[in-house]
Amino acid sequence: MKPTTKVCAAVIIELGKVLLTRRAASEEMGGSWEFPGGKIEADETPEECVVREIREELAIDIEADSFCTNVQCEYEDFHLDMDVYFCRIVNGTIDVSVHDKYVWAEIDRLLNFDLLPADIMVAKELF
Repeated sequence: MKPTTKVCAAVIIELGKVLLTRRAASEEMGGSWEFPGGKIEADETPEECVVREIREELAIDIEADSFCTNVQCEYEDFHLDMDVYFCRIVNGTIDVSVHDKYVWAEIDRLLNFDLLPADIMVAKELF
């Protein structure tokens, strides 16, 4: 049985466009696009996780407004359990660190990006 990795991600929509980030080439699955987020820590709620991860990775403060979806996705070495939240930016300007690029994408064009498998599942639920 594969180990399960529990993560949280943010769907941030502004002016009808969704924030996507691209993993740096040096990262695992580098060059792929994703909804930003990361691994949940033992002592935090999923909402706290998504707020912390976005602050760490993008240097912005967000609020998790509502639950969007949960996706279960099988990768070669692990099972991914991802909670996704609709979030909004409350402070700051995006500054990528672990990612090499970000883009505001139109919802109906999300599948044109080279999304990670779990993120494809989320994108399909958005439209």
